[in-house]
Amino acid sequence: MINIAVVGCGYWGPNLIRNFHSLAEHGSKNNCCKLKTVCDTDPKRLAHIKSLYPGVEVTARFQEVMEDEGIDAVAVATPVRFHYTMAKQCLEAGKHVFIEKPMASSVAECVELDRLARDKQLTLMVGHTFIYSPPVRRIREIIASGDLGELLYISSWRLNLGLFQRDINVAWDLAPHDISIILFITKANPVSVNCQGKAHVTPGVEDVTNMSIHFDNGVFATIQNSWLNPNKIRKTMFVGKNRMLVYDDLEPLEKIKIYDQRVSTPPHYDTFAEFQYSYHYGDVYSPYIKQDEPLKIECQHFLDCIQSGQEPDSGGREGIQVVRIVEAACQSLRHDGHKVLVND
Repeated sequence: MINIAVVGCGYWGPNLIRNFHSLAEHGSKNNCCKLKTVCDTDPKRLAHIKSLYPGVEVTARFQEVMEDEGIDAVAVATPVRFHYTMAKQCLEAGKHVFIEKPMASSVAECVELDRLARDKQLTLMVGHTFIYSPPVRRIREIIASGDLGELLYISSWRLNLGLFQRDINVAWDLAPHDISIILFITKANPVSVNCQGKAHVTPGVEDVTNMSIHFDNGVFATIQNSWLNPNKIRKTMFVGKNRMLVYDDLEPLEKIKIYDQRVSTPPHYDTFAEFQYSYHYGDVYSPYIKQDEPLKIECQHFLDCIQSGQEPDSGGREGIQVVRIVEAACQSLRHDGHKVLVND
């Protein structure tokens, strides 16, 4: 039996609470868990959680969670500025940690958390939820199979109106989703980042950013994020030499569409008159994907890793890589979009 505590029940915490509680009721006998405690500084939120889950203990003191030897693992769903200190205390107390994205507010903090977890042989997992979604898993299979041909570039859009943050900009808030998806699918290493953006609402906090990432395998990716868009957009496009794939997470059923379209140039020509681009327009099809809640899969994976000792798909190293890219992007922001190397 794995006893879980969730710290933070503001925006995302209730979703973790719901899923861990559901797994406690319907999980397998081999990996059974119990949602033991919920911690938050807001008494109204705690009262609401208590009304939904009467059997769960609630507390406003994080130290009580640390001192409770009956708690085996802690899910941290607080603002980013608290991730490092809370996760570190959990690991030092011998508790496994699930921490929401981004892992911490700097690469140095992420590296320290990863080293601490490895030294103590504890599971450290980062909430890169989208890599656990069936569509993203299917896209990785499609690209790995070579169906699209050589991958040329990726474009991603994650836009909406709000939620505005005061302590982090939109790149820290939204880009980790897109970055984690791209890293998971391509398995490529980032080389450099360019990023431009602007703060329109809160001075010094960019609410619109446009990021470009170069990878060691030649793939080029652009990521646009915004808190100032009238429509919610969650779309990523993968362009290969043979076919193109569009992933629209807001589509209720056909989340993936593959376009049998490409352009080619003649292999040999002697004069400009002989040069012709060849455009191919084929069918568009959408593969069937069984829908499961990614967060439920993610929470179960956390429990599985605690039981087996295996590395999570979004472990400390993956968390470091994402923060390394965002940190480099923000450095580029401060230097008018100049290229910044992503040092390993």
